[in-house]
Amino acid sequence: MSRIQNPVEVSESATALFEQIRRAAGKVPNAYATIGGYSPAVLATVLGADAALAKGALSRQEIEAIRLAVSEINDCDYCVAAHSFIGGKAGLSADAMHQIREGVDTGEAKRDALLRFVHTVHTTRGTTPAPVLEAVLAAGYTPQQVIEALLVVAMIGFTNLFNRVNDTDVDFPRPA
Repeated sequence: MSRIQNPVEVSESATALFEQIRRAAGKVPNAYATIGGYSPAVLATVLGADAALAKGALSRQEIEAIRLAVSEINDCDYCVAAHSFIGGKAGLSADAMHQIREGVDTGEAKRDALLRFVHTVHTTRGTTPAPVLEAVLAAGYTPQQVIEALLVVAMIGFTNLFNRVNDTDVDFPRPA
């Protein structure tokens, strides 16, 4: 059971955000309901980052692959379930998602280079070694895509932290 219960009453701004999410996704996921119920500004920031990324240079599959990889590294069961479900909708195969979660190559060299970059950036401290950046650029990613990948890492990191603190009830199918 989630540690932070959804508020009984929510503000007009939260209600508007929830309606936007319902129109796009068909439901308001538990994590967003709690975040937005208490801090509509934070939820608006998360949704704004998602909207910016949707207009960016990374594909939906690349974004979901990053979210899934980071969520697995962070051991966030909620986000692993959510982004396995969403990743499937974005066209990631079940095999690819399993490989991403295991931290092994998927056989798609360009995406694998991106995921190695993300893994290194997310699991190390200090300045990222130049060869790590050079490898993702050599694989065909642009500086714009590298910057957007960093935003994906940062934003999923927030939701991973929230869900780990809250122990949010998972309302997505759990991956096999």
